[in-house]
Amino acid sequence: MNVAHPTLTSSLEAARVARIAVAATAPFGADVLERLAATYEVTCLLTRPDAPRGRGRSLAPPPAKVVAERLGIPVVQPERPREGLDLGAPGAVIVCAYGLLLPEALLEQGLWLNVHPSLLPAWRGAAPVERAMLAGDTETGVTIHQTVKELDAGPIVAQEAFPIGHEDDAGAIFARAAEVAARLLADVLDAPNRTFTPQSDVGVTYAGKIDASDRMLDLTRPADELVRRVRALSPHIGARAQLHGRPVTVWRARVGEGGGFEPLEVQPDGGRRMDVGDWLRGLR
Repeated sequence: MNVAHPTLTSSLEAARVARIAVAATAPFGADVLERLAATYEVTCLLTRPDAPRGRGRSLAPPPAKVVAERLGIPVVQPERPREGLDLGAPGAVIVCAYGLLLPEALLEQGLWLNVHPSLLPAWRGAAPVERAMLAGDTETGVTIHQTVKELDAGPIVAQEAFPIGHEDDAGAIFARAAEVAARLLADVLDAPNRTFTPQSDVGVTYAGKIDASDRMLDLTRPADELVRRVRALSPHIGARAQLHGRPVTVWRARVGEGGGFEPLEVQPDGGRRMDVGDWLRGLR
């Protein structure tokens, strides 16, 4: 559903935007970039520098850069974005899971729109999908808002809700959010005017980064809570547990017929993901 807001900050006359830049780093931002590039001319990608990854800690490009290079989109990777950054003279800049602070002087140079996968003002911050799922929310969505200095606090121009299904993991929610985001952005960028509405001060919550303690499965907790944690951290982070005395990452799980926690797919440290039955046979 589209959410209407009673108080308007502004209604801006605007021609259709055909050229955009995108500021993105993470896989969610990469997905939105690819969807937008199918419709708009993307003048450049603003993303974070390549970073060490994997066991060898070799430099690897961020996911959004991989998409941009495949599509032939110019890439800009400053350590910190500064005023006067050349983004190719776009009509708007779309920010989606970029991960670096944007200075006010840069934001004042044009129209900057942020894509946030939650129903703001709920779950501002780094991990809105994961935190919503960990909290047991049955609904989430996508908010398009003006990018401002304060964290995810800009006035809203579009918002749409959708349910969190009982079988959804975070990957499914991110994919649905990317589809919704691209559709909402098309409406906003094509609109003859844009109405921005201030966020409410009621219902503000924050979605802090996922840390090691968030990943741990306390097997004394109710099974549905444990399964929800596994879903919230899959397929990109992974929940951790000690099973049969061995440390593993749990990627899929369910509530068993007897009401207990039942892992379905695990990954032993240093090994590959596998069906839990195959892993158990390997322990014999």
